[in-house]
Amino acid sequence: MSHSFLHEDAGMASKSIDVGEQSYEDARDMVALGHAEELTRKFSPWSMFALAFSILGTYATFAQDLASGLTNGGAITILWGLVLVFVCNLCVALSLGELCSAMPTALGQAYWMHFLWHTPTGRFASYMCAWINTFGWWTLNASLVAFATNFLLGIKLMYDPEWAGAGTGWVEFLVYLGITILFTGFNLVACRNDKILPWFNNIVGIQFAALFFIIGLALVISVGTKQGLEFQPASFAFGAWINQTGWPDGLVWFTGLVQAAYGLTAFDSVVHMVEELPNPRVNAPRAIWLSVTIGAITGFIFMVVCLFCIQDLDTVINTPTGLPFMQLVHDCVGLEGAIVLMVLFTMNSLGQGISITTTGSRLTWGFARDNGLPFSKYIKRVNKKWKVPPQALLVQGVLIGLVGVLYLFANTVLEAILGVATIALTISYAMPILTLLLVGRNKLPAGGQFGLGKWGAVINWVSVVYCVITTVIFFFPGGPNPSVADMNWAIGVFGVMLVVSIVFWIVKGRKTYLRVDPSEGLVLEALHLEDSYTQAPEPSQVDRKSLK
Repeated sequence: MSHSFLHEDAGMASKSIDVGEQSYEDARDMVALGHAEELTRKFSPWSMFALAFSILGTYATFAQDLASGLTNGGAITILWGLVLVFVCNLCVALSLGELCSAMPTALGQAYWMHFLWHTPTGRFASYMCAWINTFGWWTLNASLVAFATNFLLGIKLMYDPEWAGAGTGWVEFLVYLGITILFTGFNLVACRNDKILPWFNNIVGIQFAALFFIIGLALVISVGTKQGLEFQPASFAFGAWINQTGWPDGLVWFTGLVQAAYGLTAFDSVVHMVEELPNPRVNAPRAIWLSVTIGAITGFIFMVVCLFCIQDLDTVINTPTGLPFMQLVHDCVGLEGAIVLMVLFTMNSLGQGISITTTGSRLTWGFARDNGLPFSKYIKRVNKKWKVPPQALLVQGVLIGLVGVLYLFANTVLEAILGVATIALTISYAMPILTLLLVGRNKLPAGGQFGLGKWGAVINWVSVVYCVITTVIFFFPGGPNPSVADMNWAIGVFGVMLVVSIVFWIVKGRKTYLRVDPSEGLVLEALHLEDSYTQAPEPSQVDRKSLK
């Protein structure tokens, strides 16, 4: 392999070498992890942070789930519970960042477990982690579609309170299905050009930040200037305790953490997009912890504004639309202003959903690439021209669309499926961190450029304890002695998923998951690595700006 062409232009020689060397290092890392590089590294560090920040969507998620926070502890759990959840989630983010830096692959948590616990039992545990993680992203995608459906119909209901369509199953299903098709279709079209998805995520990230200021200022200015409106006292905004659940206050402190936990979940989006990010050993951990930090800060400020601006607590909690945040905005800025803000809010949620679809499809592809899913041979195909996995997108879209059929039959089951997302993702975070602690932190492979040093064990243990406690709390029903309809059926849905995954393991997964022909794999990967090294510095194939 000749390197002489690197020196043709002295003015850009060092930059070309840097880009070429980094591309080679990234390709070599993929080979070391057992895979040839199939996707293009189209995302810059900024684009990846924008994707992670918008997928967390912390302040928007808090707004969507405002009812949970208000009834499960009020301001105390909303704000001070958030502080606790942030500290713990930051520990989880740092732990995952360290693992991702050491082993940057799209399968993420499941691969890390297999590497650290390289036994037959470890392979099975890795397989279960992959199923739990993938199921978590599918249900997270479905929950965002459902949120967007509720807000779109809520806007119509706010404008026309007598409209009966908002509670009609077939109307909800059609809107849900249309949004699912939008998310999947946009991702398929965007695959035609490497620049579309990064630019789209940049725009969504900027809009997400701008909307934070627009809605916050609109609420504060309206309450401060309109006659008949007044701010809540600081004692309410920072110290009100509200328990409308029937559970004892001590338990409600923990159930009240669900809102904060949900708003700071899914930062592993970066992990599953890591094969499309240059220099992931450095850039991925930074995007992970930074998105959690900025998300928590904006979420705290946004909730302070909302708590100060609540006019009538009972009206907000018992709103006809079923969406307290929408009622809060309506009470403050009026009908016309609220509709405008809610349209902007919902449009931004649609952008957030497209990014979630992107991430979920990459995890689906990564799981199929390691032969863990049914029909993996079909799902793992990568389009040679577009360098994306279109089949993974389509399969994910079909599964999410099928969830919407439940609008026609059982809302209880639908809510249980949507509610299992946070549970599944939290468990998938704890599994590799606990594995690292049990096998010994000295088993972490060399090469990572982000380490926790002497604080690693403490940060890892805080992460595991937090994940265990919150997972148990997530399974609690909304109140004691619930009726069948009011039960938290998330545990049932999660159990069904475990049964399905175990059955597939017995039927096929134990023979195929993470098993390849070593000789064939080495030959193909060596050829790909040589090709990557030869062509990486070519200006037409490298985006130099992405490494700045």
